[in-house]
Amino acid sequence: MAIPTEALMKTERRFDRQAEEAPEDFHEVLNELEHDGELIIQRVQEPYIEVMTKYGRTKKIPLNNTWHHKSCGQCGHIPGYSTSIFWLVRKLGFDYIDPTDQTSCTAWNYYASATSNAAAQAAVAHRNFAAAYETGYYPIIHCGTSYGHYKETREEIMHHPNLRRQVRDVLEKLGKPLVMPEEIVHYSEWIHAVRHMIAERQVRDFSNIAVTVHPACHYYKLVTEDAIYDEDIYGGQRTATVSGLIDALGAETRDYSTWFDCCGFGFRHILVSRDFTRSFATQRKIEIMREEADPDVVITHDTGCVTTLDKSQFATGAAHGANVGVPVMSDAQFAALAMGAHPYRVCQLHWHSTDYRPLLEKMGIDHEHAWAEFEQDLEDLKSGKKEYLAWDDVG
Repeated sequence: MAIPTEALMKTERRFDRQAEEAPEDFHEVLNELEHDGELIIQRVQEPYIEVMTKYGRTKKIPLNNTWHHKSCGQCGHIPGYSTSIFWLVRKLGFDYIDPTDQTSCTAWNYYASATSNAAAQAAVAHRNFAAAYETGYYPIIHCGTSYGHYKETREEIMHHPNLRRQVRDVLEKLGKPLVMPEEIVHYSEWIHAVRHMIAERQVRDFSNIAVTVHPACHYYKLVTEDAIYDEDIYGGQRTATVSGLIDALGAETRDYSTWFDCCGFGFRHILVSRDFTRSFATQRKIEIMREEADPDVVITHDTGCVTTLDKSQFATGAAHGANVGVPVMSDAQFAALAMGAHPYRVCQLHWHSTDYRPLLEKMGIDHEHAWAEFEQDLEDLKSGKKEYLAWDDVG
């Protein structure tokens, strides 16, 4: 395997899955609440793939009929992130909904400014869950922050009857029921579940691509028992998402000493101490990756992580001549490129700050020709020849 498991296994610290040490099984609590009429569970329908979580429990990942809870940061800063996810779903032949009635998760209030309250936070989450439930499609969360926030909201709803009453009152005014998904699923878990399907449709050779992985804190450090682990990936000692995809696509995963560190984004300090964020991202993550692993690209799976690791290199690198310059993208963009997606029409890499063109060349992509095609698209839009680009236009 390309994943460097041997070095990891030399450490004396090892996590062994023991059911008796696991937190309570939230499925059992939710089933009791549904039985008592407190809420409705939206259950995962077939087809789904079962994966293993940290303490050895199984988690169902729905494949088809998915309702996509978009990320405000992706849509605003990295639009190729979301379009790559949708492109993958379409290319694999699955049905989905890109909802127009979804709201932001408000986790910025929760994590960064503390200007909201528990009932308001939970009501926003469950309004979105109810919107998905009404369509019959299952919610998939694009943003790691939303994913972590919703899992924490689930814990609060399960254990605080007064909060459930408050949220039901809000939802009743909206004409919606209190719905809880059977599983809260992050999009990268969906990609992990279908990684072999992606590899079967791979048209670009990634065997010469060296990758370092940054795992998103809000994915596996919040409600840790719900993240995917796999004995075949890092010996089950690290979360399997992202790394499993890289391995399936034949690229080389390289390890580095600050793998577990935050990307630097955090939350509150991105607002009040931005220089700290940028310095942490470059000095504790990118420079360490460059010195210890020398990757061609950093792959991660959250809005804030891609933004911080990419943009910070431009800010601090240009100012201080730091040893940076490593392109950063999401697992969705990396997977889409492997399957032949257009680097600009689909993956929209021109929104990224670090120089990704050497990477595209190693992937066998003629970025100059691709850019000329994209510029022609813009001319067609400006001239009125096309009103917008449809999926048929992007391949």
